Amino acid sequence: MASEAVRRLAEEPLDHRFKGLPPDAEAAGLTVGALAAERRDLFTGGFTTPVLTLDAEALEHNLAALGAYCARHGLAFAPHGKTCMAPQLFERQLDHGAWGITVAMPHQARVCRAFGIRRIFLANELVDAPALAWVARELLADPDFRFVCYVDSVRGVELMDAALAGLGATVDVVLELGAGAEGRTGIRTDAECRAVADAVAAAPTLRLVGVAGYEATMPGADAGTVRAWLERLVALAAELDKDGRFAGTALDEIVVSAGGSEWFDAVAEVFAGIPQLSLPVLPLLRSGAYVSHDHGWYSGLTPFNRVPQEGGLLPAFRLWTQVVSRPTPGQAFVNAGKRDIAYDLGLPQVLRVRGARDGVERPASGIRVAKLSDQHAWLETDADATALEVGDWIALGMAHPCTIFEKWPLIPVVDADGTVGDLVRTFF
Repeated sequence: MASEAVRRLAEEPLDHRFKGLPPDAEAAGLTVGALAAERRDLFTGGFTTPVLTLDAEALEHNLAALGAYCARHGLAFAPHGKTCMAPQLFERQLDHGAWGITVAMPHQARVCRAFGIRRIFLANELVDAPALAWVARELLADPDFRFVCYVDSVRGVELMDAALAGLGATVDVVLELGAGAEGRTGIRTDAECRAVADAVAAAPTLRLVGVAGYEATMPGADAGTVRAWLERLVALAAELDKDGRFAGTALDEIVVSAGGSEWFDAVAEVFAGIPQLSLPVLPLLRSGAYVSHDHGWYSGLTPFNRVPQEGGLLPAFRLWTQVVSRPTPGQAFVNAGKRDIAYDLGLPQVLRVRGARDGVERPASGIRVAKLSDQHAWLETDADATALEVGDWIALGMAHPCTIFEKWPLIPVVDADGTVGDLVRTFF
């Protein structure tokens, strides 16, 4: 059930902040909810290009697919919200069984709290004193709020303890195990793990509740190296537990957590073998990109490709653009560029052409994106490509959904027949 804060999103007035929406809807003073209730057609209802859309069927399919996967494999699930900082989608993830929401930055945690999220896993180190003071206030104000974050250094523990001193709150932390010697953040050696655990034990404001990390930052990651790292993570939890490191937890569980967007099959396999510890284990998966999936990067990496009997994901994004120039027979320009498109992990794919003259959609054969400018995509067209002229609408599919949500603060959700039945508000 939607929280009151999420319901209030529908009352937001439509205005210049939101790209691609019908100008007449703003002129009429419509709210987000009123526009959704009109159930306009994306192509004939006044929407302007470029406009990013989410496919309603693909979105629901993806939410259900990973929810069911986690249930089958006994995994708790805290999807990574940085992929889609959208409270409406958070609630749908929770409805599909999510334990809580993962974030990367304190301001993302603040968004979650503003919309009533009770469990937040901050998959990052947190040493900013004002942010820690905010966490302390939230914990003290709401006994049902649970917050967990990484630690990976003695110095980080000292900074956290100093920032929290005298505030009256205890913050739960997990040791972050680095994903290999050349990985991103995280502890590299067993000796450093023990030193950081000692520092946490000596800090009255912190409580060690588990271990975690993010395997996808491992350079050259493959099935073997990822499984080896996950096994080391599990072994670290067992060693810390044997040494009585979790004896001070008041939560009656030990957190063992990994990312899993590219490797949730490996996470499920290794976490199924977690030995019995002194407390029940919370085996926490944090995949995030699955919600919208993509065309390109994640579509080639999803574990469902390796184990198709487990299910599958569908790309939900379409960025509808319009041909604005056709200067040569082999070239066309559409009105969307770097300000609109996720491009850090590859150029978008041209998916469909919708003719301006007849309104008929056709496959976009022989058409590709060659490069991007700020407000234009450069298209190359083969001699036998799908016919293309100025005014046609072009659907682009994009890689890496993490960097597309942030470019679009309000995204129409479109049914199979082109009806816009909802709009998703995003925050960054």
